[in-house]
Amino acid sequence: MSNSTAIAVTPIFNIAIIAHVDHGKTTLVDAMLRQSGTFRSNEAVADRVMDSNDLEKERGITILAKNTALYYHDNKINIVDTPGHADFGGEVERALKMVDGVVLLVDASEGPLPQTRYVLSKALEAGLTPMVVINKIDRPDARPQEVLNEVYDLFIDLDADESVLDFPVLYTNGKLGTATKDLTVTGTDLQPLFEQIIQTIPVAKGEPEGAVQILVTNLDYSDYLGRLAIGRVFNGTMRTGQEYNVAKIDGTFTKHKITKLFSFSGLKRTDIEETQIGDIVAIAGIPGITIGESFCDVENPKPLPPIIIDDPTIAIQFNVNNSPFAGREGKFVTSRNLRDRLDKELLTNVSLKMQETGSPDSFKVLGRGELQLGILIEMMRREGFEMMVSRPEIVTKKIDDAVMEPVEHLSIDVPENFVGTVIERLGPRKGEMVKMVNHGSGRVRMEFRIPSRGLIGLRSEMLTETRGTIIMNSILDGYIAYQGEIPQRLSGALISDRQGTTTAYALEGLQDRGVLFVSDSVEVYEGMVVGEHSRDNDLDVNCVREKKLSNMRASGSDDAVRLVPYKQLTLEQCIEFIADDELVEVTPKSLRLRKKVLQANRRPRKGSGE
Repeated sequence: MSNSTAIAVTPIFNIAIIAHVDHGKTTLVDAMLRQSGTFRSNEAVADRVMDSNDLEKERGITILAKNTALYYHDNKINIVDTPGHADFGGEVERALKMVDGVVLLVDASEGPLPQTRYVLSKALEAGLTPMVVINKIDRPDARPQEVLNEVYDLFIDLDADESVLDFPVLYTNGKLGTATKDLTVTGTDLQPLFEQIIQTIPVAKGEPEGAVQILVTNLDYSDYLGRLAIGRVFNGTMRTGQEYNVAKIDGTFTKHKITKLFSFSGLKRTDIEETQIGDIVAIAGIPGITIGESFCDVENPKPLPPIIIDDPTIAIQFNVNNSPFAGREGKFVTSRNLRDRLDKELLTNVSLKMQETGSPDSFKVLGRGELQLGILIEMMRREGFEMMVSRPEIVTKKIDDAVMEPVEHLSIDVPENFVGTVIERLGPRKGEMVKMVNHGSGRVRMEFRIPSRGLIGLRSEMLTETRGTIIMNSILDGYIAYQGEIPQRLSGALISDRQGTTTAYALEGLQDRGVLFVSDSVEVYEGMVVGEHSRDNDLDVNCVREKKLSNMRASGSDDAVRLVPYKQLTLEQCIEFIADDELVEVTPKSLRLRKKVLQANRRPRKGSGE
């Protein structure tokens, strides 16, 4: 399919697969690619092939929107796989600019969840043609008919147009790669899904002879070709070797000659000489191009409107590491390294923003949620960066002289016996219950409206309280007047009062004081948080004390020291745990919690009224 004459007559269908997190988007795309003959019969292909990033593979979630293409009976279907997490909503909004229709994927047991509502509302706003796929029909607790009714309710709730409510419905098992229109008939392959896409989704339209209009919705990088701009051809035909304008976001134009053009086939890029209407293409060799800009003719420039993304709600401060152990484990430790890396991230991550703080060693990064910023920190850590990050804070707005804060729609699914615990925990966090449904399966679905601040640190607390049985999701639901103080962590910290190496003897004596975060033989410094105090005040402790040797021996005094296993915190747990006067020191090998002010005699005491 690489020669331009064959491509010129191929009908193109552009779809985005949208869903709540973990409803099976990436697995279904895998099956579609396999069954369309995209891979050779003897080709070794990893599972969830679209999740190409290491973090995506580890966590089993999609972080970046990606596109692929397959051929079905001489039709080209461009598929954009989108993230399900609310924190990556910017990725979803970009993806929807490239397509004419969406496949709304819903879990046959869980039904529509907050992110399902969010992605569907964005698709309906964009006027895209929907198809509904109810996935995971093989689950023992599947309830496809009820879920379909819930999907209809969701469309009606979102004021969907009458014409849209006549959407086609398919039932799939993404793992086995089967689809059926009728639950009484067992599917054998995904042919019904391919057929339905061709019948339902509008074929891409435009004027091949008109003025060129290509909107850049994604960026990629090649070691040989530099930055690659990925976008959809709305109008005109772009050809290699010719000059085109790039309409910048600030309204100015720059002129560039096109040296390389690519179309997509499966997971590979194919060289082409000219573009086709509706196709998703990669354009090489345009320095400085960024998402939201568009290509247009030099003589008759008609730029497309730029992409508008929802505002960020959470901010975290990134600081240069200045701890006593700074520079030991990381490769990139200076403020210039930090700034360059954050600037690079802003080019491709449209929902992130950066603000100056007045200090050359500190940068404030604004994003959609803790998970999105946590993923960025983890990626930087793996690349060899050292830094310190602060507790997340919310981003407020001033509307009519009133301070407004972001509010979230929180959906919680728990066993019946934990309902009281959940309500009790959300009360102090200003959570207001708006809906409660008992599906009769021993689990209860509750929906709350809660300030974004109330979610900071909530996930790990809830997982502990419900013994890991909770399913929790949230989505931005607008802004409300500032709700007053929300209590933060109620416990104090155990803080090392000197530098040294922890000893089992010292830690054994501290076990009764709280939960330890370090094991023995670990290097610590003054001001480093080594545990959570069982009371509400901070406590400076000596965790490096060694047993004094003497000639006296008493029976039983030399028994082996028994340490309770320490609590090893993940990056997200560290960020959720810290208080306003604490930081997380992040290096490629270690995560350390510390006080902003390391010296004990210069720190105000927690609970002392200072």
